[in-house]
Amino acid sequence: MVTGELKSRIDSLWEVFWTGGLTNPLDVIEQMTYLMFIHDLDDSDNLRAREAAMLGLPYESVFAQDVRIGDRTVDGSQLKWSVFHDFPAGKMYSTVQEWVFPFIKNLHGDKESAYSKYMGDAIFKVPTPLMLDKIVTAMDGIYEQMAQLNAADTRGDVYEYLLSKIATAGVNGQFRTPRHIIRMMVDMMEPKADESVCDPACGTSGFLVAVSDYLKENRKQEVFFDRQNKDHYMNHMFHGYDMDRTMLRIGAMNMMTHGVDNPFIEYRDSLSDQNPDREKYTLILANPPFKGSLDADIVSTDLLKVCKTRKTELLFLALFLRMLKVGGRCACIVVNQDRKSVV
Repeated sequence: MVTGELKSRIDSLWEVFWTGGLTNPLDVIEQMTYLMFIHDLDDSDNLRAREAAMLGLPYESVFAQDVRIGDRTVDGSQLKWSVFHDFPAGKMYSTVQEWVFPFIKNLHGDKESAYSKYMGDAIFKVPTPLMLDKIVTAMDGIYEQMAQLNAADTRGDVYEYLLSKIATAGVNGQFRTPRHIIRMMVDMMEPKADESVCDPACGTSGFLVAVSDYLKENRKQEVFFDRQNKDHYMNHMFHGYDMDRTMLRIGAMNMMTHGVDNPFIEYRDSLSDQNPDREKYTLILANPPFKGSLDADIVSTDLLKVCKTRKTELLFLALFLRMLKVGGRCACIVVNQDRKSVV
């Protein structure tokens, strides 16, 4: 939970965006996410380099080579947060706008990947050099405070607090799932190295990230020291669907920051005929939206045959049963008639 000085710093950062002219909460969250991703990319690159050195393995930094944007080339090290955050405001702004942001948009080499698909229409909206300088300074302070707290879930708590500021939270049944609830559900399921995991209403990919973290903590040898299991983890294990492109973009960045190169994250209405998945997954984790009821015309006829209702919670349960392989497991959040969440 975010309290005290850390909460105050985040509120101050939010105020910088609002006074600078970015007043749509979703735009603010999106721009913060881009900048957090840029910061975390630098941190995770340094961490992987240290881990590779400890294990005696080769490692090539994502910033190691010259970066080509259009017909121009720049030294990749200049795109690291730890380098450009010391630049004067004007130089920092031009570096981020002209180099760093195009760099992260094209970071994934596979143009068909989830990351490339949803970052393709990302826009850098910070309007002035002075505003960017204030944001970067404020974010440095937030990360310094997070490091002092030294709690495993601090970053997730910060992100959850940012999302809580979206004024439209809860509209159309969209709710954030608290991290401790996500963690509890993942721990109950005890994911294995060969799982096929899906969240049919993935949002920012919180459940998928939690499965990734669980495997790193509990099955590191099994996943990362076996070539076949590692390839499965990087390219075939994680699946997520949502109907909000902003959430998909944030989710793809979230997964990549946590070391999953190629999750299958796709724009899809899970309850419609657009979703053909049957007996495909060994594990489903979800907190599906609860709109109350919806138009039966948009719901897959297969689901209506099993469960003739317009209640989304019941339709999603029927969907989970259809999507799971024989012997598969599911942990999901549903609501009772009093609208109280139960697992």
